[in-house]
Amino acid sequence: MPTIDIEQTRNQARALLDSRIESVTNLVKTRQRITDLREQLADAEREDKRAYVRATKDGWSTEELKKLGLESGAAARRRKPATTRTSDDSSPSTDDGVTGAE
Repeated sequence: MPTIDIEQTRNQARALLDSRIESVTNLVKTRQRITDLREQLADAEREDKRAYVRATKDGWSTEELKKLGLESGAAARRRKPATTRTSDDSSPSTDDGVTGAE
């Protein structure tokens, strides 16, 4: 029966764990990057809203801004869910808006 080298076994186990730790470390870094980018997006959206309001206060009408391709960011975001709602409208519902659970 061959002898087992405990140090070699430990080193092999560490190498396996190190690769697993590296992959989970990369996952954490990626998730943190997503969180950071979401925060940056939220900041940019708030800044966009302030800039839009300032433009309207400076005399630009919403129609003029729309013609320039500068529709209100809030109005553009409101329209996106409306397209998904149309597919939900076909599901059965009761008068109180609750679907099927009675």
